Amino acid sequence: MTPFSPRLRKLTLTVHVTSSVGWLGAVAAFLALAVAGLTSSAPQTVRGAYLAMDVIGWYVIVPFGIASLLTGLVQSLGTVWGLLRHHWVIAKLLITVAATVLLLVHMQPVGHLADATARAPLAGGELRGMRIQLIADAAAALLVLLTAAALSVFKPRGVTRYGRRRREQVPQPR
Repeated sequence: MTPFSPRLRKLTLTVHVTSSVGWLGAVAAFLALAVAGLTSSAPQTVRGAYLAMDVIGWYVIVPFGIASLLTGLVQSLGTVWGLLRHHWVIAKLLITVAATVLLLVHMQPVGHLADATARAPLAGGELRGMRIQLIADAAAALLVLLTAAALSVFKPRGVTRYGRRRREQVPQPR
């Protein structure tokens, strides 16, 4: 693929950064709701937290995660970084794919808790293990997304074999 024009590169980068930061922020909000759902003694707060987590998950986090993955692919294919030339790009791709897949799997218990609290208030320690797991998963997701962000900023050195071959094929200016 030929490199993007500067204007198109900036546009795709803006969409990618926006979706990635949106994903990160939505996961932080999700974590706050998960903590509120576990620690609150007010039945309405608990109910509202788990219902909101389901909505935020499906209508904000999942779309931002998918958008981040797709725009990252587009960005890598249309810029000098390439998709398979640098180890940090591959690491970020693998992190994003794994995070997106785990997010989709993770949404099942969220839906279960939302359904359970919509029917009746959770009593005491009901579903406590699942509620704690949501906090742990959201905290881990934040750490993973921050790692992906750090890779984008610091861009650790290391070119793949493919990247070295591509570099050798391109004539160097004299």
